[in-house]
Amino acid sequence: MDADEFRKRGKEMVDYIATYMETLEERRVTPEVEPGYLRHLLPAYPPKKGENFDKVMKDVERAIMPGITHWQHPHFHAYFPAGNSFPSILGDMLSDAIGCIGFSWAASPACTELEMLVLDWVGKMIGLPRTFLHESGEGGGVIQGSASECVLVTLLAARHAALKRLKVRLPFVEDGVLLSKLVAYSSKLAHSCVERAGIIGFVKMRQLEEDRRLGLIPFYVCATVGTTACCSFDNVEELGENCNSLNFNANKWMQINFDCSLMWVRKVDALTSALTVDPLYLQHKHGNSAIDLRHWGIPLSRRFRALKLWFVIRMYGVEGLQRKIREQVRLAKLFEEKILEDERFEVLGNVTMGLVCFRLQGPNSLSIKLLKMINESGKLHMVPALLNELYVIRFAICAQTASERDVTYAVDLISAFATDLLAGRRDSNKDGDRGSIESINESDDEVFNTDFDDEFIFDHQRCHLQRAHMQRNLFFKMVSDPKSYNPRVLRSLSGRSRSHSLGSSVGSGGNKHVTNGTLPNGTPP
Repeated sequence: MDADEFRKRGKEMVDYIATYMETLEERRVTPEVEPGYLRHLLPAYPPKKGENFDKVMKDVERAIMPGITHWQHPHFHAYFPAGNSFPSILGDMLSDAIGCIGFSWAASPACTELEMLVLDWVGKMIGLPRTFLHESGEGGGVIQGSASECVLVTLLAARHAALKRLKVRLPFVEDGVLLSKLVAYSSKLAHSCVERAGIIGFVKMRQLEEDRRLGLIPFYVCATVGTTACCSFDNVEELGENCNSLNFNANKWMQINFDCSLMWVRKVDALTSALTVDPLYLQHKHGNSAIDLRHWGIPLSRRFRALKLWFVIRMYGVEGLQRKIREQVRLAKLFEEKILEDERFEVLGNVTMGLVCFRLQGPNSLSIKLLKMINESGKLHMVPALLNELYVIRFAICAQTASERDVTYAVDLISAFATDLLAGRRDSNKDGDRGSIESINESDDEVFNTDFDDEFIFDHQRCHLQRAHMQRNLFFKMVSDPKSYNPRVLRSLSGRSRSHSLGSSVGSGGNKHVTNGTLPNGTPP
């Protein structure tokens, strides 16, 4: 493809994208395919000779689009918003064309400096203390791939600082022994990425409790503002001046497409000292005066992601982004108001952002079946969560073009399916055949009748927690893909819990993370 053909095909692709976005409502929200479907539609071997663009695009519609879950669809209300906008797409197009790998200032000065500038912009937009900004000379911000990266990076930095302090006090104790004493904390609704960071970092990850008396050494705390399950808020005010890093995903509410997770630290040296590896071939003459963002995260290579953030902020402006966020919050409140007009439903928790957790009143099995019916219809898509052993359906405002019409459509559809479900249940009761409706059996609530404590200890060294860990992983899989939910497996696990006492708890999680690691003097959905 030469430049002339690129101009032609590029215009065609822009037209295709614009049409796709404008006509999304005509498509089914979720695909009707089974695992492995694509192998039956595309060749098993790559073509020996290049194919033309028209043939490739025909296969996009024939093979790719039938397997797409349309996250930008006005009736997609699962998980969380996957930010997107035309300015963001254009910014990514330019970034892809420039094709720089900005691992250091010298590798592409504008790539590094624009990232520093826009992270200071956003820091000011959300009211961060000046010490977290690059212009302060002490802290600064960086774009990471995801909140999972941010949590892991800050945990590793806090671990490095904690071990460094301990080695001063205990110089003859092996690092592995000291590492075994470290313990990190989160609340029970923290995102699973926090637990994963503990696994990768070889440290115990627990929920808040007193452990000093057991000889353990607290070194890291991760708080969440807007948990994944129900958008709850940890009491971050308690962290106060001890907060040393912060992260949130701009690719959720800021009209920016994935990936664009923003992280700030109070003290740059606390982060970079834990991650710096500086081979000769990456050094340059400005190394002492410029910032090299390769020392701020796990990957060496870095895309020019700041361009799309810059495009969006400039083309929307602060006021435009504020209007978008406020509108989505208003629509969530509207959904809450409308769903509560139907006395069969209840809403759990306060609706403060763009998420509503609701359920059919009665046993969990009703809401389980209701969600299954709705998702299988392909007309609406939502996912569940578990709050204090109550199964709830999460309704998230996701589409950038979301409107009151979409909310009304969703409420009407949910109410209609609830009517069909309850009517079927009544008919089944009249016939004395409660088993004729799949899953409508109150014994299904055994799935959630586990002997969970209020505090779950993520300590994989304890054998008696292995079953709880398995059940927690199954629950997260269920949240990610309701089709994978297997009541018989979970009932079996629940049955064993009645004969083996267990203290644990299920939770999920987070949009925005605030960490108090010991990023000395020591991230968010």
